Amino acid sequence: MKFIGITLINHTPDPLTGHLPSVTERLADVVDTAVLFEELGFDGFGVGERHHEPFISTAPPVVLSHIAAVTARIRLFTAVTLLSVLDPVRVAEDYATLDHLSGGRLELIIGKGNGPEQAELFGITRDQQWDTITENFRLLRRLWTEQRVTWTPSAHGIRQVPLTDATVWPKPLQQPIRIWHGSATSQASVELAAEYGDPVFSANVTNPVEPYAALIDHYRERWVHHGRDPQAVVVGAGSAGHYTAPTSQQAREVYRPIFQAQSAQFARFGIESPFADFDDYLARSSALIGSPQEVVDKVGRYHERLGHTTLHVQADTAGLTPVQHRASLELFQAGVAPELRRTIPDPPWPAPVVDIQHRKAFR
Repeated sequence: MKFIGITLINHTPDPLTGHLPSVTERLADVVDTAVLFEELGFDGFGVGERHHEPFISTAPPVVLSHIAAVTARIRLFTAVTLLSVLDPVRVAEDYATLDHLSGGRLELIIGKGNGPEQAELFGITRDQQWDTITENFRLLRRLWTEQRVTWTPSAHGIRQVPLTDATVWPKPLQQPIRIWHGSATSQASVELAAEYGDPVFSANVTNPVEPYAALIDHYRERWVHHGRDPQAVVVGAGSAGHYTAPTSQQAREVYRPIFQAQSAQFARFGIESPFADFDDYLARSSALIGSPQEVVDKVGRYHERLGHTTLHVQADTAGLTPVQHRASLELFQAGVAPELRRTIPDPPWPAPVVDIQHRKAFR
């Protein structure tokens, strides 16, 4: 199993202390956290994309380019690229450039995202988003693989300028960049992934596992429908929170007030939790809160339902102190990751195409 940290770069007060960092401090913290994840041996680090409060993840290629400059090994994820509202020509150019700057470490997760604000900001309706993401995805793949592209937009598309024998440069360093399809609420994304033989990344955060698992089951069915080897399916999955502590009691004592404060904070943004209380959250959510063995066991139970071989671990402190956060990640790597890597094998991921540690231009 592989392990990646993901942040949506929310800009909110600490749920316990109320401290609100400046935007500059928050962005610097994201970069520092990515460096920490590489230092501790995680496999990837992802940055989300949102275009509404309380998030400041509006420019993920910029943030990931900075992270690429201060890391050398860790894979760089988008989580997710909002391909439903973006011009695929710019997506192709921006992320191909990032792939070169990172030495070939980019992994793109695409999705339509959450919230009506971003659709309205870019001039489309929520109902149009599924059509636009499909159209933009098909064009993006062509732009990255074909030397010259002729293309006519649909009436509802984000990009209304046709392409005639167009060439987009640079092409990605990796051939190809792996594209994952974010899965949360609709069969459309998993059907598109199965059609192209792409992996799926299940959100698996907001609700209990059942609706997410149903979508993964549908993905596997469509995968076989397209004549693909069922053993070649690749699935990633999220988790709703993380705190690995030496004992179960310690984990609960530390995280219970964090959960309560976060629930109140979410409520102020109009987000209602589907979980009645902290105990219900521990029992029915994907949150990894507990001793190393408890975390191993819970991931194993979710793996039985989802079959995932990549796990997203929350990257942000989210109410933990910096000392608690680092200790939790260190204990995860010492007491959780080795056992899950042993029991849930996964093929090796690509090594960087270019070893940027030894490239003078990147120093």
